[in-house]
Amino acid sequence: MSTSPSSERAPVRGRGAAPRGPARTVALVGAEFGWGSGGKLSAILAALAERAPGALRLVGLGSGLGRPLLTGYPVDAWYDLPASSARREEALRKIVREHAVTAALVVLDGGWARALEAAGVPTVFVDSLPFLWTDGDRPDLPLDVSVYCAQRCPELPPECHGVLGDIRELRWIEGIVALPEHRLPRPRKAEPGPYRSALVNLGGLRAPRLADWSPYPRLVVPPVLAALADHGVRDVHLAGNLPPETAARLTAPTGPTEPAGSGVPQVTVGPLSHGAFLDRLAECDVLLTSPGLTTLLEAGARGVPAVCLPPQNLSQIFNARFHHRAVGADVRVRWPEGVCPEDEALALRTGGEGKALEMIYRAIAGTAGAPEAHRTRDTLRQTVGTALRAATAHRAWDGLATALGTGGAGQVADALLSLAGTAH
Repeated sequence: MSTSPSSERAPVRGRGAAPRGPARTVALVGAEFGWGSGGKLSAILAALAERAPGALRLVGLGSGLGRPLLTGYPVDAWYDLPASSARREEALRKIVREHAVTAALVVLDGGWARALEAAGVPTVFVDSLPFLWTDGDRPDLPLDVSVYCAQRCPELPPECHGVLGDIRELRWIEGIVALPEHRLPRPRKAEPGPYRSALVNLGGLRAPRLADWSPYPRLVVPPVLAALADHGVRDVHLAGNLPPETAARLTAPTGPTEPAGSGVPQVTVGPLSHGAFLDRLAECDVLLTSPGLTTLLEAGARGVPAVCLPPQNLSQIFNARFHHRAVGADVRVRWPEGVCPEDEALALRTGGEGKALEMIYRAIAGTAGAPEAHRTRDTLRQTVGTALRAATAHRAWDGLATALGTGGAGQVADALLSLAGTAH
């Protein structure tokens, strides 16, 4: 068991609130699957800071992938627990005892939620993907957790109903979004026109079942930059957890898809904390993103045009379709025919999410390593360009955020404060 270096930090307190007795301690966990969990934790922690009537201390468990997104939040310590179940249980109980943990917040990691409940810690489990689950996923879901917060979705497939119906304490919540200070979408241009600045978001890229995460950016990044150059975009930031050497290779001016426009965009690269990402999002003309639901909701809440890049995993197939229908514009970039058949992936999920993920990962890796990979990139360049042209002619981008609502972070925070004994 190890703890990341951290100095003693002040507890989270509500604005203007004075401490009322000793601080309560809350454990935090985010699933090691991309950066979606980190973004949701960030939004919920911001809501906690506004609501906590006294003081909360925060202890992080696992969540190594999402920690960079939580820069600036006063987490006292991060613990990496042993892999073996027996040693992990012992270490977890020691942490709970030494920190006097009174409640826990877990995003999308059912194993951690069950372990914390078994250690005597009432837990709020946040599920932003209730539309995914079938009976094949039942073993991975904490159906008996103290509070199960399921995020609303535009539609709920019938195969999900049985699983969700067995949750002991189910609460439907609105979209979990870190809202802009003014809590309104930003003003749009009076007349649509070409974009000049773009934010390209690849998200966290990595996942437990994904041995090699590099095929997706190898296939997608060069044609996206080429399409942006064709469109006349001059300022691009590429966000995601790409290693510097990989990013440099993919963003070089020459490559598999040489830009055909009058010039090459100025490209900056690097991961962003959640706050920095939201700042960059508010300033850009257009977002091109692998279709993570939190990112699409954050863009919609700000009225930022959003183009969905090809999906990396199962949930992103649903998310891109939700976004497409909600905004009423064809800005969904699909994989070229034969690369990754979406309906085939969706059919496989009856055996659990893992079956579908194996097929998706295998399809992307096989395409990236094939001799004709350049044809896939050429096709993606064309379809990204088509989506950009469709986006410039469209005006309303808040459809998904309006349909799901944007108050979920506060609703989760209220549930957590109630469990921690500091109800708002």
